[in-house]
Amino acid sequence: MMMRKLGNSGLEIAPIVFGGNVFGWTIDEKTSFAVLDAFIDHGFNAIDTADVYSGWVKGNSGGESETIIGKWLKARPGVRDKVVIFTKVGYDLGNGGNKGLSKDWIAQASDASLRRLGVETIDLYFSHAPDNDTPHDQTLEAYDRLIKAGKVRAIGASNYTAEQLTAASAVSQAKGLPNYTVLQPEYNLYNRSSFEGELRDYAVKNNLGVVTYFSLASGFLTGKYRSKADIGDSQRGYAVEKYLNAKGQNILKALDMVADRHNAAQADVALAWLMARDGVTAPIASVTSLSQVAHFAKAADLKLTTEDMAVLTAAG
Repeated sequence: MMMRKLGNSGLEIAPIVFGGNVFGWTIDEKTSFAVLDAFIDHGFNAIDTADVYSGWVKGNSGGESETIIGKWLKARPGVRDKVVIFTKVGYDLGNGGNKGLSKDWIAQASDASLRRLGVETIDLYFSHAPDNDTPHDQTLEAYDRLIKAGKVRAIGASNYTAEQLTAASAVSQAKGLPNYTVLQPEYNLYNRSSFEGELRDYAVKNNLGVVTYFSLASGFLTGKYRSKADIGDSQRGYAVEKYLNAKGQNILKALDMVADRHNAAQADVALAWLMARDGVTAPIASVTSLSQVAHFAKAADLKLTTEDMAVLTAAG
């Protein structure tokens, strides 16, 4: 599979990243192992997680996703050298203020993530969200220590604006500290405004790698949900309902049209559209079954025409 350079991070990844938020949430450990095996067998190599995944589930406290990935790596000798592991720090773990991007918390949280993952180095460590209470220099100094200690290879920023990235970059240059080389924004066929424009321009100009989250709009862009009746007991139903409007229906019609042209699934087309967008390195997407992993490979091979791209882009 053709690899893509992830900005200036020094990392190369396949064009789809596995979203590990499902581990310990919508799929159990056994199924998680199976889909990860299939993902790697299809030639993909990047896995995204976070220390907070999946703390929102009753009975969980965060770290469940990292723990499952760590167990999978331990059970698969030699696989660690084939994969690129992303994780994140900063979201509230809900246990006494363990959150944010302070120097002390990053040091503590990174060690905990390393233990759960069972690795010596995190390939790409993200600030999960901006921390307005912590100056950029303190955060970047913490990352500098981790990089020099061999605990982290590169750093990224999730949910940052162009203004915040510019401010962090200025501190990095002034103080000789590491800079964010990868951006993780919300971006998909439905939600475009937070990335397109100033943020994308910044990413392209500064050669940031870009890995998008909510790439399938919580499953809406699979075409599975077309009315409230389709939501049923889905654990993601609360996140899907907001797309059930005229704009969402227009996008589904466009997906249906292009999918029929290529004998592909709607999700394949939605991911292929992202992979072809200016500034995007790879979408992050989750699956819960082996058959869905196979669609990743189809999406990666799908070549959308100029007309396909125009139809899809105009729909939203």
